[in-house]
Amino acid sequence: MSLTVESKTRPEGSKPNALRRSGLIPANLYGHKGRESISLVVDAKVVERLLKAAAVNKTEIELNIPELEWTGKTVLKEVQTHPAKGTVYHISFCATAKD
Repeated sequence: MSLTVESKTRPEGSKPNALRRSGLIPANLYGHKGRESISLVVDAKVVERLLKAAAVNKTEIELNIPELEWTGKTVLKEVQTHPAKGTVYHISFCATAKD
C-alpha cells in the first residue's frame, strides 16, 4: 500500500499556533535535494489518517509539494505531540532518495 501526502510550503512569518487553529499542522522536510530543511504545512485530517497507517522511520510515504513542483519518497522521521492533549504539534519528513 502506497501512502501519498500533499503539502504546501509554510507561509513566511506564520505562527505555528495560528496554523494549528486553522486546521494545519506545521511540518519540515529534510534531505530535499541536499538543501536545508523546507518548512511545510499539512492538513490536520491528512496527518490523522497518515499516523493511523504509517510507522515512524519504517513506512515509505510519497510526499507531493505542488508549489515547488517536487514529489519524492520520504519517511516520517518525528511526530511531536502535546504532552497532555495528545494532539499532533509537528511532524518531520526525511527524503529517502537523492533527486
